[in-house]
Amino acid sequence: MTAPGLVVVDKPGGITSHGVVSRIRRLAGTRKVGHAGTLDPMATGVLVLGVDRATRLLGHLMLTEKRYDATIRLGVTTTTDDAEGEVVATADASRVAELTADAVREALAAFVGPIDQVPTAVSAIKVDGKRAYQRVRDGEEVELKPRRVTVHDLVVHDVRLGAEVPELTVSVRCSSGTYIRAIARDAGERLGVGGHLTSLRRTAVGPFDLGTSRTLEQLDDEFAIIPIAEAARATFPGVDLDEAEAVDVRVGRRIERELGGLSAVFAPDGEFLALYEPRDQGARPVAVFV
Repeated sequence: MTAPGLVVVDKPGGITSHGVVSRIRRLAGTRKVGHAGTLDPMATGVLVLGVDRATRLLGHLMLTEKRYDATIRLGVTTTTDDAEGEVVATADASRVAELTADAVREALAAFVGPIDQVPTAVSAIKVDGKRAYQRVRDGEEVELKPRRVTVHDLVVHDVRLGAEVPELTVSVRCSSGTYIRAIARDAGERLGVGGHLTSLRRTAVGPFDLGTSRTLEQLDDEFAIIPIAEAARATFPGVDLDEAEAVDVRVGRRIERELGGLSAVFAPDGEFLALYEPRDQGARPVAVFV
């Protein structure tokens, strides 16, 4: 069986995140594989997976920021807020023709900063124990509550309004839990013409980006895994302990250390031991990995 660590996949379109997990389970020789944040089947790009003990890192990884490149089509609203849904409204052509690039950029600028975002109804969010997308597929009406998310940066690269299909391309750096589909939907609504996402590529999850990712075909040829200690150092501030502290950490005891925040702590030989956080005028464990 493969040693514990992270696998960074450049997910192709047309496959679910669970489908990627299944492929990695086979390659890693274990069923203990999970992912840090779902990508829709239409979406491509960085999908971080944990193998064996590293699956316990994923919940903390999900709190990091993410980056996306996306294409938004204006003038058409869909059931899923993306190109895979059914069209529910098409704006009047004359209204779309009145749009200007400045108006589009101004509308998108309104989504930068902390915002209360209503997730798309066809999402993986659980409603009374059942995924929202499953409730929609079963014909139920789903109303999700707004969630506070943060869009750190939103860059509009290109606005193509003269074409038969008015589109714009954007890059977004945002907090975990942000739905780019919802930004497309809400920007279209703000402009009075509707909108939806036609392409989405996740370019980074925390410190892991397309440069560190591998396609499924590449992983089939050579299974590349980031060892758990290396992954922990890349993701969290690292703290090297002395031997006495390492003994305490191995059994989950408090240590007399000043930490700046959630940190990965290591034994003198470099072994990754645990995630610790500041508490009680010292540091206490969040998760112990040995």
